[in-house]
Amino acid sequence: MNEVTVVGGGLAGSEAAWQAAQRGVRVRLFEMRPRKMTPAHTTGRLAELICSNSLGSNLIDRAPGLLKHELRVYGSLLMECAAQAAVPAGGALAVDREAFAEAVTNSIERNPAIEVVREEVTHIPDGPTVIASGPLTSDTLASDIARLIGNEYLYFWDAIAPIVTFDSIDFGMAFRASRYGVHGDGTVTEPGEHPGEGDYINCPLSRDEYSTFVNALLTAETAVLHDFELRNDKFFEGCLPIEVMARRGRDALAYGPMRPVGIKDPRSGHRPYAVVQLRQDNATGSLYNLVGFQTNLKYSEQDRVLRLIPGLQHAEFVRYGQMHRNTFINSPLLLDATLQFKPGAAGKRPLFFAGQIIGAEGYVGNAATGLLAGYNVARMAQGQDLLELPRTTMLGALCHYIAHSDPASFQPMKAAYGLLPPLSDPPRDKRIRSRLYTERAIHDLHAYLANSDDALSRAIGAEWSDTSILLPMLPKEDKR
Repeated sequence: MNEVTVVGGGLAGSEAAWQAAQRGVRVRLFEMRPRKMTPAHTTGRLAELICSNSLGSNLIDRAPGLLKHELRVYGSLLMECAAQAAVPAGGALAVDREAFAEAVTNSIERNPAIEVVREEVTHIPDGPTVIASGPLTSDTLASDIARLIGNEYLYFWDAIAPIVTFDSIDFGMAFRASRYGVHGDGTVTEPGEHPGEGDYINCPLSRDEYSTFVNALLTAETAVLHDFELRNDKFFEGCLPIEVMARRGRDALAYGPMRPVGIKDPRSGHRPYAVVQLRQDNATGSLYNLVGFQTNLKYSEQDRVLRLIPGLQHAEFVRYGQMHRNTFINSPLLLDATLQFKPGAAGKRPLFFAGQIIGAEGYVGNAATGLLAGYNVARMAQGQDLLELPRTTMLGALCHYIAHSDPASFQPMKAAYGLLPPLSDPPRDKRIRSRLYTERAIHDLHAYLANSDDALSRAIGAEWSDTSILLPMLPKEDKR
């Protein structure tokens, strides 16, 4: 029982394997790539990022930033590797994809307690196991999962954004700037300071240019998807294709990924009607991805429509957008907040699920659920009680949502303050509420770890026990 199995070498599986190994059990981590590839991956590296290279906000009084902080306190491998591979992204944490995946792969493969097995798993293994095979689970394993849970599946479509080369961007029209002038190191562009040093490349559109772009988008042809689930038109609400958003209303994009809030065009000194932001995609800065521009347009149509964006007329596309089907289990019917397969669901089994397959949206949510599953599968193997985290922490609240939502309307969910129990006397100011949620979560997390029977958790948590060091990290009152 001192050996556990982890299926899937993505973000959740890599974190689960690492955490279990750190707690004194031997781990067999199965990853079928590169022997058998998925429709979206391109390498055999562990924790390869597919859709975006951004892990979301790094500000501690934002829900994604709070979740990252919690992971660091728990001793997350992926947060450590992300810090090593970070690239400029304003207040967000973005990484060089290759450097990040390489760091994770090296850490896992060099851990003497982890054996990486490059084989496809076709049946759920016996013994303590974490299934973290992700939304691109192979057909054979998906069929075995379906036999276990009775076909309680949810299908969604996910899309990937295009990437262009830096040298092909026309800076006669595009310009550098971070939203509100906030840079990756936390500094802010001061009045009179040159604004062209931001972490993002911005392509501004006037009202007429925006209208022309939307018209072209609405009439462009999309690639044909043959699976029957497409008839249900189920998409990630948090990762909608731009053509789907445009069909919901002409201004949907201007209030979504093309929102110009916090951006001034240095040529006019005014905010543009809409803006397309490009984020650095690798450490050398030679590649940039179109932020929020997931799409399923035919490649020829992408080439035509995206060149209507000022600054991208002559862009060199090294990757076009594409779509793939994601597979999810109906977690509220099947999982406890510990991420264990419910004892009453198809018989009691030493089985956990983690990552995107359970409806944890976003890279950090995937890694976070993998971390908890890794903790708990190791504890099960060692005959210990499973951990259920405080609901006032972001990870505890996310796992509670996954386990207790209405199964009939369950949708993938990312970190959000709305998941946390309400404050006893919530202030009206949203920014102050966010800080109070953060302070409560940090306090309750440290109290939980201080009383934990997990020696490693206590030791790591103790390194962060002086919460006064967090005060400078909390942004001052924003007068903008």
